[in-house]
Amino acid sequence: MSLIPVIAVVGPTASGKTALAIELAKALDGEIISADSMQVYKGMDIATAKPTLEERQGIPHYMMDVVDTSVRYSAALYAEKASEHIRDIHARGKLPIVAGGTGLYVDTLLKPHVYKLKEHDMSVRTALEERELTEGIEALFEELNRLDKVTADKLHINNRGRIIRALEVYYLTGRPMSEKDEDAEDSPYRVLYIGLDYKNRSLLYDRINKRVDIMLENGLVSEARQYKELSDSTTAARAIGHKELLPYLKGEKPLNEVIEKLKRETRRYAKRQLTWFRKNDEINWLYIDCFDSFDDVIDNALSLSKEFLAEESDKNGGD
Repeated sequence: MSLIPVIAVVGPTASGKTALAIELAKALDGEIISADSMQVYKGMDIATAKPTLEERQGIPHYMMDVVDTSVRYSAALYAEKASEHIRDIHARGKLPIVAGGTGLYVDTLLKPHVYKLKEHDMSVRTALEERELTEGIEALFEELNRLDKVTADKLHINNRGRIIRALEVYYLTGRPMSEKDEDAEDSPYRVLYIGLDYKNRSLLYDRINKRVDIMLENGLVSEARQYKELSDSTTAARAIGHKELLPYLKGEKPLNEVIEKLKRETRRYAKRQLTWFRKNDEINWLYIDCFDSFDDVIDNALSLSKEFLAEESDKNGGD
């Protein structure tokens, strides 16, 4: 069976992924699937930087506004639904374009599935999280070291999420995360990864700071006020842009102080995104500050995409 061609536009927040994906979709008859763990939630439009209808320029976008903020979502649920959209887009003769900065979502969707976990069954994870509260992360880390030393050696003890995830994998599959599942399916996709970044990191940080200012002008504080009662157990409660404003909304800190923290946390998030994507050596990085204009970035990405699609056409006999 031939592989479905997919273009993935990735990179840190505020790097221009959405704009590039839309231009590629316009030029290549494509449709866009968001790969953002917060844009899946209904509402929170400002904090999650969802493109407006005007910004989408008539290009269909999927995996935005699909669940309520009270729902605890996961990468597995995302990949299951997003893969349906990819198949449908391809079946209609269009080009699927995945665009977003949540590396776990991108990889779960496009990389081979090593583990087929039913993550919507949260019983194991809930039990592990409750144990962390009573026993401490140190106890869980020691347990992981006994059960899967290879994975434990790669993790810092402060990496709570990955430690719990590794234990969850072990208890759900009966085998360590470091052990490849020989029965795993290969990816059904042939992917061209295009990454956006800046050689001069301060330029990216300037864009992030300006984006936060624009969000505030567009009503971010009012939006955060609407969602301040979200349970800490929900994934949506972790949205950058809301939780940083809580101390101000509760009257505990002045607005200028929480805004500075919001900008700082967003810059840190961008660094984490880049750390994740740097592990993928298939990404073709385009450094925006090395081009004269963003139009040149678009032209370069289009050249990469057309070459990629031409190879696909050659494999299928030129049709």
